[in-house]
Amino acid sequence: MLDVFITSKTRRKIIILFSKYPDFQTHIRGMSKLIKEDAGNIQRELQKLEEIGFLKSRKRANTKRYSVNQQFPLFKELQSMVLKSQHHK
Repeated sequence: MLDVFITSKTRRKIIILFSKYPDFQTHIRGMSKLIKEDAGNIQRELQKLEEIGFLKSRKRANTKRYSVNQQFPLFKELQSMVLKSQHHK
């Protein structure tokens, strides 16, 4: 169902991951291994999601770590959609 609203497969995987695990933090390489997508695509999607406020990032040493912004206005709705769509599979 989410694929109708979110056409980018990589973006969908990222949103699903952060919606299911809101305390999760990761960097691009870790995300790449986890969702099995190209790091370049992941970097672009993380940047877009950070620009709209869904994600936030923090730099530690040379690594940028991403986490979900639980204050994002649509976070609860997105999380609810993800959890509902996961139960219907």
